[in-house]
Amino acid sequence: MSKRPIRIAPSILAADFSRLGEEVRAVADAGADYIHLDVMDGHFVPNISFGPSVIKSLRSWTDKIFDVHLMIAPVDPYIGAFVDAGANIITAHAEAGPHIHRTIQVIKAAGCKAGLAINPGTPVEVIEPMIGDLDLVLVMTVNPGFGGQSFIESTLAKIARVREMIDRTGREIDLEVDGGINPETGARCIEAGADVLVAGTAVFRAGPAGYAAEIEAIRGRRG
Repeated sequence: MSKRPIRIAPSILAADFSRLGEEVRAVADAGADYIHLDVMDGHFVPNISFGPSVIKSLRSWTDKIFDVHLMIAPVDPYIGAFVDAGANIITAHAEAGPHIHRTIQVIKAAGCKAGLAINPGTPVEVIEPMIGDLDLVLVMTVNPGFGGQSFIESTLAKIARVREMIDRTGREIDLEVDGGINPETGARCIEAGADVLVAGTAVFRAGPAGYAAEIEAIRGRRG
């Protein structure tokens, strides 16, 4: 079991897009550890969100870690643009192409931390050949593409297996989960070994005055 502190990464996909900069600043001031940026292309996933220009426009609103989750295919041609936009971590999907190891190398060579995401239907074994090159593993706890989905229970066993895999390396690698995360499901993911929780609806539904309380509830600190 990881002894690293639990970090919360609010997903701005659930924020008010009419005032996105203010939302990013508010959630950062409320105690977010990372800002999670879900990039969707309408091809790899059935939805379209935003691209590097939006991320670049948000960079001046906070110095928090920009955790960029690329739900796009192909990935490699766009890595430079996301690095230039201010990404600190870039996570690509194992399912996004046949040369995912190359993608991880490109991200690292560009000076970013590299993450690998796996969907609920993807076995954890795909991570193992690349674990030594990764800074983050993202276990999707819903199928990617839309916010507000229900947590998939079978992903808890995958989280535990990835935790064992990470611990065997002796390296500091984030184990992130994304999808259907709230205080209850977050606690179960933490128990299984996760140490970074992505939450969208569960944070942003409260409005700015409630962001701090929601973040701390998901972290496991209830007032």
